[in-house]
Amino acid sequence: MGSPPKTSERTDRIIQAAAQLFARQGYHGTSTREIARLADISENTLFRHFERKEDIFWTALDTSFSGLRVRKDLLAGIIAFEAPEIVLPQILSLLIETVTFKPQLLCLIAVALIELRWKAESVCHQHLSPIVSAFTSYLTRCVESQRIRNLDPHMITSAMAMTVMVHPELSRVFSGTPPPHSDSRDAIRAYTKFWLEVLIPQPALRPWDATPAVAKIESPSEAAE
Repeated sequence: MGSPPKTSERTDRIIQAAAQLFARQGYHGTSTREIARLADISENTLFRHFERKEDIFWTALDTSFSGLRVRKDLLAGIIAFEAPEIVLPQILSLLIETVTFKPQLLCLIAVALIELRWKAESVCHQHLSPIVSAFTSYLTRCVESQRIRNLDPHMITSAMAMTVMVHPELSRVFSGTPPPHSDSRDAIRAYTKFWLEVLIPQPALRPWDATPAVAKIESPSEAAE
């Protein structure tokens, strides 16, 4: 007969079971009895680890956010490129990858915002603010250097997130059937094209698209003639 699982192992099982159930059934639709059953422990044992169901939920959400710490490091590396033509596709790729391959986190965020809104905003802000702040600061520099149009960086950040969240394939994510890689690539291309056209003044920052009507940009060979 094997030895009983250690406390940390039981806690991990509870968190994993809770995240799965909360994401699928919502907060109010999930009971501690169901969590205990899926974690293969008794309900009494569950309450030795967590005093309340709410504590289980916030721990599960906090644990699910852990993968975003890696994305924060990736974001810093991407932003170092500076050029919006390089940065924006990479940022959108990260956002869409999160939508596509971290469906449980998205579902838990949705549950928190809908059913436990009083605390959800502060919890989500705690995890997301470093990422949002880094990207917003980058956009601010781009506005100041006239790399992109003179728009509110906070508005741009929110709007970019929203365009990803309303991606038509997102319904498949929430239903448990994430879109294939090809759909993600198509979405990245479509959203990149859209945002580059919205943000970048084409005559100023994309001279390869068209010659400005007011002042012609001469090539080195033309200038020499």
